Amino acid sequence: MHDVIVIGAGLAGLRCAGLLAARGLDVVVLESADAVGGRQRTDIVDGFRLDRGFQVLNPAYPALRRSVDLDTLALGSFPVGVRVRTRDGMAELRHPLRHPLSIGTSLRSGLVNGRDAVALARWATPALVRSLSRLARNDVTLRDGWDAVGLRGPLRTAVLEPFLAGVLAERRGETSNAFARLLVRYFALGRPGLPAQGIAAVPEQLATHARAASADIRLGAGAERISARGDGIRVELTDGDSVSAGRVVVAVGPGDVAGLTALPVPATNGLQTWWFAAAEPPTKSALLTVDGRSDRGPVVNTVVMTHTVPSYAPAGRHLIAATCLLPRGGDPAAENDVRRHLSEIWGADISAWELIRRDDIEHALPAQPAPLGAPRYPRYAERLYIAGDHRDTASIQGALASGERAARAVLTDAGSSRSTAPTSL
Repeated sequence: MHDVIVIGAGLAGLRCAGLLAARGLDVVVLESADAVGGRQRTDIVDGFRLDRGFQVLNPAYPALRRSVDLDTLALGSFPVGVRVRTRDGMAELRHPLRHPLSIGTSLRSGLVNGRDAVALARWATPALVRSLSRLARNDVTLRDGWDAVGLRGPLRTAVLEPFLAGVLAERRGETSNAFARLLVRYFALGRPGLPAQGIAAVPEQLATHARAASADIRLGAGAERISARGDGIRVELTDGDSVSAGRVVVAVGPGDVAGLTALPVPATNGLQTWWFAAAEPPTKSALLTVDGRSDRGPVVNTVVMTHTVPSYAPAGRHLIAATCLLPRGGDPAAENDVRRHLSEIWGADISAWELIRRDDIEHALPAQPAPLGAPRYPRYAERLYIAGDHRDTASIQGALASGERAARAVLTDAGSSRSTAPTSL
């Protein structure tokens, strides 16, 4: 019998397994898929490197910095700013502290006025100096948070709302104001980007660390049922086999947690990403581009990936991502509508672009409605624990932090000298 079974080889599960194995516990990870990563997967399709949906990695995440060697990822960083399609053309807004020479251009764009700038500063500044728990006191929706500081002009409607729609996977402003502030803090402190080998390089590095600590990671091993058995827990697999351990950590995605526990499926928001190949890019800019006009189409953001990570496409080709919201119970965006909207956003003929793949990610992000709750304690039942971003915050930071928290709970309950939680937890 093993000490611990971790079900799920996503970020939370791998981080948890690595920490437990490093403390000398006998750990086995059960993963139903053919590779580690969960929602952080990368596929090679016709020489293009396609993540499972548009992803970004923010090196400012504290848990990420504790978990992986960022230097070995060879991160390509997106510019800190956004391009906005307006009725008058294309405007660019960049981080004023990192690009002070861009301030004049931003002011002339018609998207920023003094009142909005002051209101945005009033809204964002507390996130730079306060903890999330303090930000979450008397939490309201993002929509109400912006209203409270008087942010109502084009900086909100044409820039922040379309930009954050893609980040939060919703455009109604129902997300927690505190959570949105937290994400903006990370954007302000870090330069989000992507590993040269794709987002999958992160879980692959976590898996390497876990295996080096003697964790056993079994792929193609789907868990079907969990049951108590004497002084341990048995996990029955979909192939009829079973594995037993003293403790079990359920670290599956939000769409699967209800199948292994009595918990309901967590509320989630969905995203749809379209991957196009082109011989020539529609722009030389690497900035993420949004449509700042009123609701003109399904695309919430689009970007030329190869300007930031050239390794995502074969030599002489370019990869363009376009992301749409995936409505709950509604029809996903159709290719004709996506192409029409992209042509308007880019101001270019894209008829020659080749569609490589469309990713519909139903459970892309756990919903974070207001008021934002505290991270959920991982202990679910006797000898049974739960980890994942749906137990913390909807981010890579939340997934890793939840995995750390679950490891700490297991080590504490194990009650041996080897189980002293690492200071990094």
